Amino acid sequence: MRFLPRRALGRTGFVATQLGIGDLADRALGLEACAATLRRALDAGLNLVDTAPAYEDGFSEQVVGRALFGRRDGLFVIDKVDHLDRPVASQVERSLDRLGLRPDAFVFHRVASLDEWERLTAPGGGMDQLAEEVRRGSCRFRGISSHHPDVARAAILSGACDLILFPVGPFVDERYLTDVLPLARARGVGAVCFKTFAAGMLVADTAGYGRPIPEESRGVKLAPKLSIRDCLAFTLTLDPDVALLGLSTPAEQEAAFAAAEEARPLSAASLDDIRCRATQAVRGKGPTWWNPAD
Repeated sequence: MRFLPRRALGRTGFVATQLGIGDLADRALGLEACAATLRRALDAGLNLVDTAPAYEDGFSEQVVGRALFGRRDGLFVIDKVDHLDRPVASQVERSLDRLGLRPDAFVFHRVASLDEWERLTAPGGGMDQLAEEVRRGSCRFRGISSHHPDVARAAILSGACDLILFPVGPFVDERYLTDVLPLARARGVGAVCFKTFAAGMLVADTAGYGRPIPEESRGVKLAPKLSIRDCLAFTLTLDPDVALLGLSTPAEQEAAFAAAEEARPLSAASLDDIRCRATQAVRGKGPTWWNPAD
């Protein structure tokens, strides 16, 4: 086993591995092939899995359920509530049916603004409904994922969240790194982070998640890409509880595993250099939606 548990995930008490398994569902590959890829990451020792109904219209949840059948113990599963303005119970019920197991946590997906957060935390709102799901035994913990540092900060300070999912990587809003991440650590809120590779923009010529770069940028010379080692060393130096990676093929897994095993804490100068190169690497590739304009 290449990776061992190393740190409690906030106040959940679960001791998580440094890397976690993000969405790897691909209907074109089929359920068994995707489940086998996920199990390969589990065999390497990774013990946190993230999914959501929105990932391939529920297929990701089915993949997780198939891969974890017969090996649920010792794993932390995060699922999501996609629709912030709809009743929580019915969404949770459908997710449980697709998973065939109870996740450890449900988190509200993509809470994009403070207005949305305030509606979730109003009396009888989504957070109260999710607390009821905890009482019913549908999950043990609750939280949010967000692409806005102000929302993540407010969620941590509220005391209502056991864990928060937010971006940490070479090209993210500085507030995630200097404010949100230290605050989560200080308040005992689990920090599960994504966008290490900026949705692939840092390591490939893509507009994110394999999409082609914008038409206006085709034929334009793009800046050099970063390496997987650069990106992972950066994120691991910042030291979130867990860095979620897609790991959607054995080759991607091997590259990420090797980079993580070789990673050593970077100096401030090296971190600055990687951030500078990351700023160049994303230019011309389209919007970086996890970095709010305000």
